[in-house]
Amino acid sequence: MKKLNIKKSVLYGIYVIGIVSFFGTVFVIESLNNKKDLSKKEDTYVTKSIFDDTVDVVASEAKMIKPYTDPDIKIVQNFYNYKDESEKQQESIIYYQNTYMQSSGISYGGKTGFDVVSVFDGTVTSVKKDDTLGTTVEIKHSDNVVTVYQSLSDVTVKENETVIQGQIIGKSGESNLQQDLKDHLYFEVLIDGNAINPEECYDKTLSEL
Repeated sequence: MKKLNIKKSVLYGIYVIGIVSFFGTVFVIESLNNKKDLSKKEDTYVTKSIFDDTVDVVASEAKMIKPYTDPDIKIVQNFYNYKDESEKQQESIIYYQNTYMQSSGISYGGKTGFDVVSVFDGTVTSVKKDDTLGTTVEIKHSDNVVTVYQSLSDVTVKENETVIQGQIIGKSGESNLQQDLKDHLYFEVLIDGNAINPEECYDKTLSEL
């Protein structure tokens, strides 16, 4: 058998090619791994810095709910609106001790001792008992929005207490001002101190009032 005589220069060339191929393969593998890691970091960065933060910023503002939860409750006396027909205006007049007064709120009734709830988050600014109006709770929701709950019984909140939307603040009751309505809730919405029709406020945010 003949021996293969390989020149040293050819042998060295083979070694060089092998070494270059090896390091070339290692370089390609490292590049691919770095690209995967970078992709993961970018995904994490985008998810946390954009999407997560956006969810916090774009939180929906609460809308005003009705001051009761029982579906059987109804309006027993309307808000007085000078634009209404005379017949409806007459139904919105409060008569007390030979005096006629325009109703600046809405009276709700239909059941005895139904739960009365706060229509927004807020702070209780006043809890008063009055011989004419009955027990009244006043809640401040913003710099210019205040709600008033009158003719209450079994009040469960106190002055300066923070309440959340839907929290029970008491139950409906009676007042000498509207004795003919018997058990009811008299509810007012004040914007910058002016009474507006509560029925036009429901499902609106504070900024929309």
